[in-house]
Amino acid sequence: MVSDAQGETHKAVVRRFVDEFWNRGHLAAANELMARDAVIHEPVVGTPEDLKTVATMIRAAFPDWHSTVEELLVEGDRVVERWTGRGTHQGEFQGIAPTGKQVAVPGVVFYRIADGKITEFRGQFDRMTLMQQLGVIPSPNALTP
Repeated sequence: MVSDAQGETHKAVVRRFVDEFWNRGHLAAANELMARDAVIHEPVVGTPEDLKTVATMIRAAFPDWHSTVEELLVEGDRVVERWTGRGTHQGEFQGIAPTGKQVAVPGVVFYRIADGKITEFRGQFDRMTLMQQLGVIPSPNALTP
């Protein structure tokens, strides 16, 4: 069991990671806030270096990307973050030419925190919603029986 103070400390690590790494694009924040041997399960399997590659790809496609923390829950050494990412599609993304469209994409990340560092990252975002907003696949509202 983690104390309330420890839970708030874990949340602060996640908030700082989101702000510096995802929102400001400071990739070096991963070096400071993630354990060197942290394991990344999603959106890519690998290391913090692999997560930096994903962040660079997102920032190239959506230069104004901003992730809003909607909710944080702590249980033991785990923090769950529900978030919404927003940005304007101004660069190629997974072979999709820039559309200029603004997107709002929900997601969730499960973190494991030890000694003030992220040791595990398991994130998911709603790819279908993103592709619908980019106009690559029809939205449910566009489907007719």
